[in-house]
Amino acid sequence: MGRSQISDTTKDPLKIGVVGMTHGHVHQVLRRGKTGGDIKIVGFVEPNRDLAERLTKQYGYPSKLIYSTLEEMISEAKPEAVSAFNSTFEHLETVKYCAPNGIHIMVEKPLAVNWEHAKEMIALAEKHQIQLLTNYETSWYGSNAKAYELIHSGQKIGQIKRIVFHTGHQGPIEIGCNIEFLDWLTDPILNGGGALTDFGCYGANLSTWLLKGQVPESVTCITQQLKPDKYPIVDDDATIILNYPEAEIIIQASWNWPHSIKDMEVYGTKGYVFCENGTAIKLMENEKEGPKAIEAKPLPIGHDDPFTVLKKIVQDEYQLDSYDVTSLENNKIVIQILEAARLPATQHKTVFWKDLYPMD
Repeated sequence: MGRSQISDTTKDPLKIGVVGMTHGHVHQVLRRGKTGGDIKIVGFVEPNRDLAERLTKQYGYPSKLIYSTLEEMISEAKPEAVSAFNSTFEHLETVKYCAPNGIHIMVEKPLAVNWEHAKEMIALAEKHQIQLLTNYETSWYGSNAKAYELIHSGQKIGQIKRIVFHTGHQGPIEIGCNIEFLDWLTDPILNGGGALTDFGCYGANLSTWLLKGQVPESVTCITQQLKPDKYPIVDDDATIILNYPEAEIIIQASWNWPHSIKDMEVYGTKGYVFCENGTAIKLMENEKEGPKAIEAKPLPIGHDDPFTVLKKIVQDEYQLDSYDVTSLENNKIVIQILEAARLPATQHKTVFWKDLYPMD
C-alpha cells in the first residue's frame, strides 16, 4: 500500500482499549484480540451494558473489562492506544479525552462527521503529538496495493485521467445491521449523512492516495432518497464528481446496489486497471493487446492488518508514507471532500475548493 517494510521488532503486545461497541465493525477487534498475541484488549467502554456483555460473552472476554466511561477505563486499564467503534459523531469526544492523555487513536472510517469536528481533532492530535489513524476495509485489499504499483512503479497505464468507484450494498437495514448500529448510522447528525458519508469516503480516501495528496478544484454532488420509507432522514444514494486539473473522479456511493460492492476503475492515457474486489484485477496496457486478468496476492504480513500497523506506529514509531490511506493527512482531505459534497448535494450545485478552503 505504498508502505515501507514493517519488521516485527517489538514482542510486547499492544495494550488496546475499545471505545464504543455499537459499530458493526467492532467484531474485527473482538476477533483480533483473540489471535496472534500481538495486541491485548485491556478494556471496553460502552454505556449500553447489555450490548457490551452480549459481545464480550460471545468472544470470551471477562465482563470485568467493561467500563461505563472512557475516564474510568483509561485510569484503570492504562491502554497505549484506543480503537473507536462508536458513532462518528463521538470520535471528537474520544480524541478530546485521549489526546491530552498521550493515547493514540484509530477510528473506523470516516474520520469525522464534518470539517469542524475534523479540524478540532487534527489540532488536538498535533498539539499532543499522538497518532490519529482511520481504518477502512479497502486499506487491506491486495488488489488496491497492486493497482498502485502498476500505476506508479510500473507505469502500466500512463497518467491517471479518470477513476470511477462503485461502493455500497443493498442498505444497512436490508443486510441486517444490528439496531445499535442503525440507530446512529441512519442519523444525519451522528453519522454526518447517509450513503454519502458511509460509502463516499472510500473513493475520497483511495483517490487522494492514488493522486498523492492532490485536492480537487471543484466538487459536485447529487444525493437521493430512493427508499424514504426505510431511510426518511438521510440520503441513501450519492454521486460525487471531483474535478482535478488533469483528472476526474466519480464516486457512486449507495445503499441501493443489488449486492455488496467496493470496486475501482482507474483509466490512464494508455490503458486501465480495474480492481473488481479485494483480489481480482483486469489490466489493459494498450487496446491492441486487450485486457488480462491478474490475481493480486494478499498484502505481506505486517501490512495486512490495521492492528499490526497500529502496533508498529505506536511502539516502534513506524512512519506511514505520505498520504497513506490510514494517515491523518489523507483523511483530512477526505473530510474536506465530504463536506464539499454535502453542501450542494440537495441543490445539484458545484463547490469550488478555493472558495471553501481558501487557506489550503
